Amino acid sequence: MQRERRYIVVEGPIGAGKTTLARLLGERSGADLLLENPDDNPFLADFYQDQRRWALATQLFFLFQRVNQLSGLKQLDLFEQPTVADFLFAKDPLFARLNLLDDELILYQRIYAHLAPQVPTPDLVIYLQAPVDTLMTRIRRRGTPSERAIEEDYIRRLADAYGRFFHDFAASPLLIVNSQNLNFVDRPEDFDLLLRRITEMRGPREFFSLGR
Repeated sequence: MQRERRYIVVEGPIGAGKTTLARLLGERSGADLLLENPDDNPFLADFYQDQRRWALATQLFFLFQRVNQLSGLKQLDLFEQPTVADFLFAKDPLFARLNLLDDELILYQRIYAHLAPQVPTPDLVIYLQAPVDTLMTRIRRRGTPSERAIEEDYIRRLADAYGRFFHDFAASPLLIVNSQNLNFVDRPEDFDLLLRRITEMRGPREFFSLGR
């Protein structure tokens, strides 16, 4: 990992493969891993069953969880150890706008604005894209209990929201990766190609896709 990229974030909708890629990047570079802990959210399974009722509690739990995970990084001098995370704090409002009612969203935005200055900005963000049917196949295949009630319409709206968010994202260098034909676990050559692409990045926004 290049020294100027001490803090790398992998992002994407559910099923995009962000945690898998973050782990591989961490292993290859010797970086510390900072992973979301969705299973620690006591409201998440209920949210997928009844989104309207549990949206605010779910959202606020994740917001405070992410701040607690990231706030310590800002205390380190140039990140003594490189860090790879599978979540981007600046993306958190994406879920709030998708799931909260207007009055709930106003409350959330006030809390977010108060907490955001505690969080560092990544040196590189890798955004993983994939078609909705691919995302759904991956979600069903991994069989996470809390995700069993996820509906395709929610994933479609989520994927669209991610696309809109990253269309305007300019806070960090951004590598947009079409992950549909990539298999970083079973085909190590795919991972090596991505690493090369990261190393060769020169612009603030670049794309990587592999046709098969």
